[in-house]
Amino acid sequence: MKLTIAVVSCMLVGLVSCQQFQPTTPIPIVRYENDGVNFDGSYKWAYETGNGIQAQESGSVQPAQNPNESVLNVEGGYSYTAPDGTPISVKYVAGPQGFVPVGDHLPTPPPLPPAIAKLLQFLATQPSTPEPAYNKIK
Repeated sequence: MKLTIAVVSCMLVGLVSCQQFQPTTPIPIVRYENDGVNFDGSYKWAYETGNGIQAQESGSVQPAQNPNESVLNVEGGYSYTAPDGTPISVKYVAGPQGFVPVGDHLPTPPPLPPAIAKLLQFLATQPSTPEPAYNKIK
């Protein structure tokens, strides 16, 4: 009897959860481009959806200082409209310097206090100190 009650309870919970599910309509892809990966390691892609989302990226492989390594340089961006109606747009580059995004909505660091800016200017004028021999990689 307890097993029957448990099974019926599970079926009722499943039925209630199915009634609350509301399917969404698929969002069409209105533009799609894909070129690569090419023989030299470069690539390029872009897409746009029916609800205004856009994204694009391209990348290329460059030789690094070490002949046994290479560096992937990437640039791209994306844009969409936030739920509150704010347009969001981000441009970015990525490579040896890391990922560097740029967008009006991204937070920015506060300005440097004048004393720290003055200290940094002073340090830039000082001669560099040679690295101790025990830290050098051979």
